[in-house]
Amino acid sequence: MSKYAIATWHGTGKEGKGTISTETKALHDNAFTFATRFGDAKDGTNPEELIAAAHAGCFSMKLSFVLNEAGFTADDIETRCDISFADGAITKSHLTVRAKVPGISPQKFKECAENAKVNCPISKSLSSKIEITMDAALH
Repeated sequence: MSKYAIATWHGTGKEGKGTISTETKALHDNAFTFATRFGDAKDGTNPEELIAAAHAGCFSMKLSFVLNEAGFTADDIETRCDISFADGAITKSHLTVRAKVPGISPQKFKECAENAKVNCPISKSLSSKIEITMDAALH
């Protein structure tokens, strides 16, 4: 299986601008600029935001699979991913997960979340430090 995205860039690094599109058209000619990446501009996206979205989505889905394998089904899983970018590198990916999982103990949930953290494909692709914070509504 292969998926793709296309990024175009026109001009200099600081004054230029670009667009990002994905195969599924979830993103279609979405703008990105120096200001959306390194400044406070909110009128476009940036690579780090897209990595955060990919990591949060991948982890949530993997956690669902891990929970199912352990005999549990989550009512809800919400994952936030904060990407730290400094000195030209992604230095950390911090996952904060909130989940409602009927019948699971806090220890079992932690085991499942750690398994998902290590084994989700995006986690595997990042060489940065990956952290996870859990806030589970357990029933």
